[in-house]
Amino acid sequence: MRTSRPIRRVLAVVGALTCAVLTLASCTDSVARTPSGDGQGFVSGGGTASVIEVADRVPAPHVEGVTLQGEALSLSDFAGDVIVLNVWGSWCAPCRAEAPTLQEVAKQTRRDGVQFVGLNTRDQAAAALAFESRFGIHYPSLVDSDGQLQLAFSESLPPSAIPSTLVIDRDGQVAARVLGATDYTQLKGLVDDVAAETK
Repeated sequence: MRTSRPIRRVLAVVGALTCAVLTLASCTDSVARTPSGDGQGFVSGGGTASVIEVADRVPAPHVEGVTLQGEALSLSDFAGDVIVLNVWGSWCAPCRAEAPTLQEVAKQTRRDGVQFVGLNTRDQAAAALAFESRFGIHYPSLVDSDGQLQLAFSESLPPSAIPSTLVIDRDGQVAARVLGATDYTQLKGLVDDVAAETK
């Protein structure tokens, strides 16, 4: 028996949709079982965010330097706080897109013992300062003009991951990361979860 042309079209669409759903399901399943981070202890999360289970966390490297304002700064200055370290450059379009989110979450969580620190990498000082002014960034940023400070985080962040964000827990251990630009819901959720942890 011959099938009419409209029915054949409907069957083709249904078949394509079924194939797409099955493909998506298999991708989702494989992502859920495959840890991200090249064996560094990261567990796959939503989007580009990854969370490290407490038992698998490693200490963040000791990083210190000079801020864009010329002041000495060390991550150890914030011992006992949750630290959100954001790697950025004024030349980076996704960095510009996420900048308002970073400043907003920094403002909202400061009273919870959360300190944001920027890591301004491979940038010119004048352009970086203009970026901070344009987006109203009030937290400090370390100058990393040659990318060496970012390399200290090579176990947690690929050197080319700009922008990227690490959340460091109150014990100084890397608790979460976002590769690429983050958004408000994602970042606020990660920061709130880590800030709510008890020792």
